[in-house]
Amino acid sequence: MTAEDYPKPSVTVDVVIITLRDKELQVLLIKRDLAPYRGKWAVPGGFVHIDEALEAAARRELREETGVSEVYLEQLYTFGELGRDPRGRVISVAYIALVPAPLAVTAGSDAREARWWPIGELPPLAFDHNQILQYALTRLRYKIEYSPVGFRLMPEKFTLSALQKAYEIILGEPLDKRNFRRRINEAKVIEPTDTYHSGEGRPARLYRFRRDAIAEVKARRLFP
Repeated sequence: MTAEDYPKPSVTVDVVIITLRDKELQVLLIKRDLAPYRGKWAVPGGFVHIDEALEAAARRELREETGVSEVYLEQLYTFGELGRDPRGRVISVAYIALVPAPLAVTAGSDAREARWWPIGELPPLAFDHNQILQYALTRLRYKIEYSPVGFRLMPEKFTLSALQKAYEIILGEPLDKRNFRRRINEAKVIEPTDTYHSGEGRPARLYRFRRDAIAEVKARRLFP
């Protein structure tokens, strides 16, 4: 038998973009303007062209539906359950992107609206996008425990208190201050800068992620 003897499924890409805003995780969603699920919220995405690479398709759909470009994408997982799309047999390759601050978004293409939603206040989502989003959160929480992936959610310079707060928001639980700082220092992924944050009380030193720590994350582009 040859490839022509088998029915051809369609392939889509979906992009989960997460940021930290107002002391909570938020995700970028679009309101669909086309059937199926017209008027429902969904993560940005769409069909892959026959002559298009997967990541190129993810970037195109993201740009067309939200106006967002130039973000670092990691392939997350492939979702292919039967019946996940009422239009037929559709396999979706999901990507995840972490950004340090909410990007300006503009709805376009087949999206009525694009906006950031708090993770804890999500509307009902189209297709199996709730499953995709929950998987992305689980992988983020797992990955942040063994790699400095959290740097993509932080500004270039930050205090240790701000970094701990970010970890607590991602993990969904409080962390002991002394133990957190010990583990961060042992991991050797951050380094002090010569600048301080002025606020109430004693000025706090600002830190940044080491360049080689960032390179390590780039080397592990795909999730294990």
